[in-house]
Amino acid sequence: MSPHDGQSAVTVLGLGPMGRALAGAFLDSGLRTTVWNRTPGRERELVERGAIGARSAQEAVAASALTVLCVVDYDAADAVLRPDAVAGALKGRTVVNLSADTPARARSTAAWAAGHGIGYLDGAIMTPTTTIGTPAAVFIHSGPQGLYREHRPVLDALGGTHTHLGEEIGRAAAYDIALLDVFWTAMAGYAHALAVARAEGVTARELAPFAQGIGAILPPLFEQLAEGVDGGSFSGEGNPLTSAVSSMAHIVHTSEGHGIDAGVMRAAEGMARRAIGLGHGEDGFVRIAEVLGRR
Repeated sequence: MSPHDGQSAVTVLGLGPMGRALAGAFLDSGLRTTVWNRTPGRERELVERGAIGARSAQEAVAASALTVLCVVDYDAADAVLRPDAVAGALKGRTVVNLSADTPARARSTAAWAAGHGIGYLDGAIMTPTTTIGTPAAVFIHSGPQGLYREHRPVLDALGGTHTHLGEEIGRAAAYDIALLDVFWTAMAGYAHALAVARAEGVTARELAPFAQGIGAILPPLFEQLAEGVDGGSFSGEGNPLTSAVSSMAHIVHTSEGHGIDAGVMRAAEGMARRAIGLGHGEDGFVRIAEVLGRR
């Protein structure tokens, strides 16, 4: 990276909990760090630690060759980046957008950036704020390889592992969406399980060690099933869909017997029954991925 003379190494736009963690990690690494947030006041602690508080987004992006953006979504990102004054100040500089949104929005923003002479990398943060600046942090990136290599030394100040997933700008967001799909459906299942368990007189603390055991089954299963899915194999040996829907029905009946909404499990059961109806009853549960992907 070759910052303009006299300018800071990095600018951080967006000072929510994650943005503050990012800026703090840059400061801890000794980088001159400029910060700005749409709501004034969030920069105070960072400025006390040595950050430079900009008066506007335009001033902030003009201070550095690299701007890292972390806001709630791309509507917020557009509101920060796309005003003419900010876009003009960014010309010839690079934005790494770590805000979460859809792959389509990443592609749209990249096209806008290219039209304004702005280097653009998209990315996602896959771990909590407490990991930032530590070896446990996980970042994924997509976009031009050369641009990524140029700015990687500064990004390394955020700690953890950084993976460049390819030049197609939407790939980081695609990974993010898929991985969050796993996380939130799993959390929804756990929350529902706690409600059912409580209705049956089982406390969350009592259930927790057994739930952790169920969770531990999943990582090797993910790896095993991935090979089969990519190879077109959906073996149901040991647990065919016909058996799976039976256990799902038990969960639905128990839940609704206690007056607990079973919508999440009914949705899963419905997908499984759809696959069975298409003749895949002897296949494994992951056959649903192929069925859902049919057009």
